[in-house]
Amino acid sequence: MGTLALAAKITHVPSMYLSELPGPRQGFRQAAIDGHHEIGRRCRELGVDTIVVFDTHWLVNANYHINCAAQFEGLYTSNELPHFIANMNYGFPGNPELGRLLAEQCNRLGVETMAHDATTLAPEYGTLVPMRYMNADQHFKVISVSALCTSHYLNDSARLGWAMRKAVEEHYDGTVAFLASGSLSHRFAQNGQAPEFATKVWSPFLETLDHRVVRMWQDGDWADFCAMLPEYAVKGHGEGFMHDTAMLLGALGWSRYDGKAEVVTPYFGSSGTGQINAIFPVTAQDGRAIPAAQASNPAGVASTSRL
Repeated sequence: MGTLALAAKITHVPSMYLSELPGPRQGFRQAAIDGHHEIGRRCRELGVDTIVVFDTHWLVNANYHINCAAQFEGLYTSNELPHFIANMNYGFPGNPELGRLLAEQCNRLGVETMAHDATTLAPEYGTLVPMRYMNADQHFKVISVSALCTSHYLNDSARLGWAMRKAVEEHYDGTVAFLASGSLSHRFAQNGQAPEFATKVWSPFLETLDHRVVRMWQDGDWADFCAMLPEYAVKGHGEGFMHDTAMLLGALGWSRYDGKAEVVTPYFGSSGTGQINAIFPVTAQDGRAIPAAQASNPAGVASTSRL
C-alpha cells in the first residue's frame, strides 16, 4: 500500500540553531543546514507526507516508544545545552494513525513498542532541529521514535526498523521518510575545552574510525558494518548506542542491504563529535537478514550481551 521513499542518517547538532544567531558562530553550520534543506527538498519531490525520526535525544529505559500526537507546538530550551538552544519556537502536525500502525507491526514482530497519540510529551531536539530546516512550513507530518535506548538490544532496534517499513508498505496509504537522527562518534570535548573543539573531533582515533565507516557506507559494505556495529557503538562512543543507525539499517534490509550512501553534507566535527548528513537509497528487500527478536526470546537474552 504505502512507500518508504527516503532514508537518511542526519545530524542534529544544536550549533545549527546557534549558527542562525548574531555572534561569532553565525553561519558556521550552514553546510549542515543546507544538507537538511536538500533532504527536505527531496522528500517533497518524492511525495512524502510523513517523516519518522529515530531520535537519539529521546532517552527511554524500557520498551520502544512512538510520539505520534496530532499536533506539536511550543517553545523549546535544551536542558543539555541551554546556551545553544534557548526559546526556539517549533510547530508541525503529527500522524496518530501511522504511529499506531507502526507500533502494532513492531509488536507483531516481537519488539515491544508503545504508541502515544493522546499525550503532552514534547519532541526532543533530535527531532526539533531537523524539522526546523526540513519542515519550516509544516508541510510534513512528523513522528518521533525513541532511540536513546539504555536497556535495549541492537538486534531488536534493527527488527523495529524492518517492522516499521512493513507497517508502511502493508498497512499505510501514504509515503514516508525515515531519518536516523544522531552522530557517528559522540565523545564530547571535556568541560572547559568545548570552544577549542567547536569544529573538531575529540581524537584522531575516533575521526579515523568514523571516516572508515563512512567509506564502508559509500562502498555498500553492509555485511561487515552490521557485524561491527555493536563494537563500533561502544568503542566509537556512538550516540544513543547507535540504535538510530540499527533502526535505519533494519528498515533497509540490514546486512543484505545493497544500496550505497550518498553524502549530502560531508563529515564534520562538532564539540568533539563526528557528524554527517547522508542519504541511503531504499532498495527492494525480503527481510531475510533481519535479526530475530531478542528481548522476547529468553534464550537470546541469557546468552548475549545487551549491546
